Amino acid sequence: MFHYTIDVAAGMDEAIRRLEESLKQEGFGVLWRFSVTEKLQEKGLDFSTPMVILEVCNPQEAARVLNENLLVGYFLPCKIVVYEENGITKIGMPKPTMLVGMINEPALKEIAADIEKRLAACIDQCR
Repeated sequence: MFHYTIDVAAGMDEAIRRLEESLKQEGFGVLWRFSVTEKLQEKGLDFSTPMVILEVCNPQEAARVLNENLLVGYFLPCKIVVYEENGITKIGMPKPTMLVGMINEPALKEIAADIEKRLAACIDQCR
């Protein structure tokens, strides 16, 4: 699986609040909060699924991976998506290990595994 996704009992707003708090405790900041739903509707498109993308970053980790290989910048910042599907709130992300795996550098894979573990733990705290 290229992603890590869980179902949460909370609604979208509460799930995002919990997620932002757990990310903050882990040293990740939310750089950008983007409502896909609002933007597509603003453009006149028929899309009603509640969906918000959070772009998150830990500056120390970003510098660490970029110092290994600048191409990792193509994957930054990390994205976490909160959306509703069939009345269930979901939180998920593309796995950093899968993205960095395309570069095929062992040092980067280790860093990505650590970041993935930490981000997954932040997501899990939202259950």
